[in-house]
Amino acid sequence: MKAFIFDLDGVIVFTDKFHYQAWKKMADRMGIYFDETINNRLRGVSRAESLEIILEKYEGEPLSAEKKAELMEEKNNTYRELLKTMTAADVTDQVRATLKKLHEAGFKLAIGSSSKNAKFILEKVELLDAFDAISDGNNITHSKPDPEVFLKAGEFLGEKPEDCVVVEDAYAGIDAAKAAEMEAVGIGDASGYNKADYKIQKFEELLKIAGIE
Repeated sequence: MKAFIFDLDGVIVFTDKFHYQAWKKMADRMGIYFDETINNRLRGVSRAESLEIILEKYEGEPLSAEKKAELMEEKNNTYRELLKTMTAADVTDQVRATLKKLHEAGFKLAIGSSSKNAKFILEKVELLDAFDAISDGNNITHSKPDPEVFLKAGEFLGEKPEDCVVVEDAYAGIDAAKAAEMEAVGIGDASGYNKADYKIQKFEELLKIAGIE
């Protein structure tokens, strides 16, 4: 292995609560039922797909593509306002130290996220310089479980898929990694997924996988 590709939300930072609050505000205004169970289905998928899941509970007139785009923009504006409250303290010392050790050991590091706000988030938590490349919602046309975001990350790093290891907390992310023919590390919810090549409980366990400790 020569490179690690990390999902952002749920692995490096935790912004689930902001996503939920932003979608909830939009759904409430539209009179659409939305709860945390539905919100859990949105993890790892694109903004457009998330909206379609929410609209399953919508009982009004069919929405035009323009209206859907407007709703997604409304949600994202609320989300970005909430993200502004993030600081360096929103990334644990364990995550920072592990990334630093991996880099020092010669591994290339990248972000592979469906979010279009990845760079903005990394800037807020002062972690942008920790990664050699960022593949996110701004450079892909298919979201996870499609492998595109990870294949692009590997491409940006100049590494072959078989030399890349993906770190994911979502089942869809593990599926995307395997579809990209990359090894996959499951953390958080994905630590119980049988398709993951490695299953970890703590971020620092990546050092053992990398052969550093």
